[in-house]
Amino acid sequence: MAQVQFFSGESVPLEMHKVRVVQKLSLLPVWERQKRIAEAGNNTFLLKNRDIFLDMLTDSGVNAMSDRQMAAMMIADDSYAGSETFFRLEQKLHEIFGMDYFLPTHQGRAAENILAETYVRPGTVIPMNFHFTTTKAHITRLGGRVEELIIDEGLITSHSHPFKGNVDLNKLRECIERNGAENIPFIRIEAGTNLIGGQPISLENIEAVSKIAHELGIILLMDASLLQDNLFFMHEREPRCKGMSIRQITRAVADQFDIIYFSARKFGFGRGGGICIRNRKDYEKMRELVTVFEGFLTYGGMSVREMEAITVGLDETMDEQIVAQGPQFIEFMVNEFIKNGVPVVTPAGGLGCHVNAREFLPHLNSHDYPAAALACAAYIAGGIRGMERGTLSEQREPDGTEPAAAVELLRLAVPRRVFTLSQIKYAIDRIVWLHRHRELIGGLRFIEEPRVLRFFFGKLEPTSDWQLRLAEQYDKDFPNSL
Repeated sequence: MAQVQFFSGESVPLEMHKVRVVQKLSLLPVWERQKRIAEAGNNTFLLKNRDIFLDMLTDSGVNAMSDRQMAAMMIADDSYAGSETFFRLEQKLHEIFGMDYFLPTHQGRAAENILAETYVRPGTVIPMNFHFTTTKAHITRLGGRVEELIIDEGLITSHSHPFKGNVDLNKLRECIERNGAENIPFIRIEAGTNLIGGQPISLENIEAVSKIAHELGIILLMDASLLQDNLFFMHEREPRCKGMSIRQITRAVADQFDIIYFSARKFGFGRGGGICIRNRKDYEKMRELVTVFEGFLTYGGMSVREMEAITVGLDETMDEQIVAQGPQFIEFMVNEFIKNGVPVVTPAGGLGCHVNAREFLPHLNSHDYPAAALACAAYIAGGIRGMERGTLSEQREPDGTEPAAAVELLRLAVPRRVFTLSQIKYAIDRIVWLHRHRELIGGLRFIEEPRVLRFFFGKLEPTSDWQLRLAEQYDKDFPNSL
């Protein structure tokens, strides 16, 4: 991906690949879309793919594979144990991260399960820059507690800080002193932070956290699922990284950590995951759990074809043109929304463009689930499936109270090598139209509320007839359009 300036003066991201395999899409009429979201319990996770035009729910497992990845899948070694495919993947991870041990898992949350089962006990505290939904669920189900120590700027959606995923070092020292290092099995760094808009952490901040952790004998662990975009931002925004290659930045980051886990559904353009470990003692603690929960040590719940694809995908992730693809498309969306007065998280982060639902819908409170309501509205207005990242993604406290999320975001994910610029422009146009008619959008309430990870399975209903009125307005403004 590169930025190109047209003769008109417009600067746009340029796809540095050609499309050779296509998949047919459909765009249902607006009244069909209104019906489908109601049938899905106003939960975009419960929509059927055949009813979606642009699937911007996530970039997890939906990034397009390259011709080289597809070719690599044909040489996979199907052996149950001792597969050559495993050793190729292990060697590639050692080359990139410099760690001696690797445990494969079927995806990132499976790696979280192994780590939680190994280290989390009742009363333990896990400091981190910011939580991810499944991470927190694994920790709390085992009696642990999460403390978020992100810098204050990280929760100000319009703040210009280039590394809003940074850890507040004073908060970290206070957390360790208050809880005791002996009650902190590891410190978790997410690079970059999913729930606050894919905002990155700096290499400088990682090094400072590493120094504190290792002086006190605490394991430092990184969730590298979104590392690809974070590497791009380090290269672009951190002066010391400008003269470094993506591989050099990656190794400088990895050298600070004891354990790195990742979802290859994000990092590596694949469909799996794993845990990279620096020393044998930690490896041995986790090894038997992989066999119990995932599969044998040389496949860990993945197919060997997926593992071959990941090996090639990791190399592609180190390519500076490829690593720029997502962030440049996302920045284009962010800039277009800003031009049109749509509130978004700035500066542009990774993973996707994040619309600030709290400012978009100021007439709704957090317990009206504004981000979820906006996700429903985006589907009605354009067949666009986004993801709620707000109060609905939180979980209730043990006493039943419902915390309001720090931010209310509609995530419009940008899977890599999937959408064309015209499709991105269509998504922008429909969200801008929604913003013009934002007063029509009302709240949601639960009719089926699961206890854990309710945003995956829960069903809701509108608090009024606002969805019908929105569809009527759309039909009026776009009488000859789907």
